[in-house]
Amino acid sequence: MLIRERMEERERRILSPLAVKSAESRGREVPERECDVRTCFQRDRDRIMYSKAFRRLKHKTQVFISPEGDHYRTRLTHTLEVAQIARTTARALLLNEDLTEAIGFGHDLGHAPFGHAGEEALDEVIKEYAPDQGFKHHIQSLRVVEELEGAGGLNPTWEVRDGISHHTKGRDNLEMNTDYLPSTLEGEVVRISDRLAYLNHDIDDAIRGGILREEDLPDCIVRLGENVSQRVNAMVRDIIENSWERPRIALSPEMLALTEEIKEYLFDAVYLNSQAKKEEEKAKSLVRNLFRFYMERFESFFPQAHEETTAQKARHVCDYIAGMTDRFAISRFGRLFVPKVWKLEDEAQSVEDFEAQGRPGRG
Repeated sequence: MLIRERMEERERRILSPLAVKSAESRGREVPERECDVRTCFQRDRDRIMYSKAFRRLKHKTQVFISPEGDHYRTRLTHTLEVAQIARTTARALLLNEDLTEAIGFGHDLGHAPFGHAGEEALDEVIKEYAPDQGFKHHIQSLRVVEELEGAGGLNPTWEVRDGISHHTKGRDNLEMNTDYLPSTLEGEVVRISDRLAYLNHDIDDAIRGGILREEDLPDCIVRLGENVSQRVNAMVRDIIENSWERPRIALSPEMLALTEEIKEYLFDAVYLNSQAKKEEEKAKSLVRNLFRFYMERFESFFPQAHEETTAQKARHVCDYIAGMTDRFAISRFGRLFVPKVWKLEDEAQSVEDFEAQGRPGRG
């Protein structure tokens, strides 16, 4: 018996009847020979983790654009925190940890530079060229794993694709849009872990940045604990207790209400009205101008592309910009739009010429 087969047999014995078993996956769009060692979901997780799109997350904004300091979250650290919360929850509920982790690692691969500001800018500007198109990071994340990463995509399993494409909630209540839930409990775990992660680490970052003060935090936050660790622990325990052997992943009504209060508080105090967000309009303008520049000179920058229609070209440019990190987008903008300073080859000659400007003319 292969190592993979032993692990698949262990899943059948140990995991909840509600869990997805690796051996029962709905498979990949392009059939592949199974690995001798890893299950299909372990392979998905590893492919995502080793992808360039995953590595680029370390230089993409989570909430605060280009903050000074090494301890603010980035899109990568957010992804790791989501995966950790989701994995802990899945393990306690006897769900498939490997599937949960694969979805967690992949859920934000399609995020644009500058966080949701970049996402909004891309969604706006692509409509100038293709009115029936748009940009949403969860759909782009699916494009990354299905088409863009590597040579034609990562060919993930159906369950991972489903979890990635259904993880987003926007500002909605967690109990809203239930028709758009993932098809697996593992996907639901990631969906709810995403919110738990960003609510808690954004409080931490906002305090670090002086936007919030510990002593001013509202009761909905204070009741959950004194720090991020205590608050996350309280929320995770609530999920486990309210989801045990049930066909839905959910918070208790009391915890759901607290979570919604925290979310609305952060939208008002941090996400929409914070001084730290004042650079967002500049970031949006940067993204829009890059997009228009590449569209106007498409053939020059993408000579190997074979897109024929304007809409196809717009999607190609959108994919390119969405893949940029914050600093690459800033660097590219500077190269394309900021005039270069003329520099003489010989610095000594430069000084001599400068001094000569003050010398009296020879009669």
